[in-house]
Amino acid sequence: MIEPESSDAVAVTLTSFGYKFGLPPDAGWVVDARMVRNPFWVAELRSYTGLDAAVRDYVLEDALAGELIDRTHAMVTWSSGRYAERGRDLLNVAVGCTGGRHRSVAIVEALAERLRGDGLTVTVIHRDVDVPDPRL
Repeated sequence: MIEPESSDAVAVTLTSFGYKFGLPPDAGWVVDARMVRNPFWVAELRSYTGLDAAVRDYVLEDALAGELIDRTHAMVTWSSGRYAERGRDLLNVAVGCTGGRHRSVAIVEALAERLRGDGLTVTVIHRDVDVPDPRL
């Protein structure tokens, strides 16, 4: 029996985005983070992003965020091995929230950290994090 290639042969790209700006065209999978509580509605967090500690902590303290990260992590790690077995070398996962500045950014960063801890090669793109919100 031939041993399959290891899952680290598959590079994972994680993209955060805002649904109001459309789906990333190269996304293989789309994960919807809009069920996680939204820091936009907290006045003191609104102008920050998921790259800032206060927003990241607010998002990740929501149990739904933790469950979403856990489930996505399990699916990506399982799938990366199956992709490698089929000779595929790239898995594109896009995580979206309304504006692409808060929830999706924090979740992508946390997910990337876990996947890198598993030995996967991960690239992170925050497509809409710098797009100004017209409501600010």
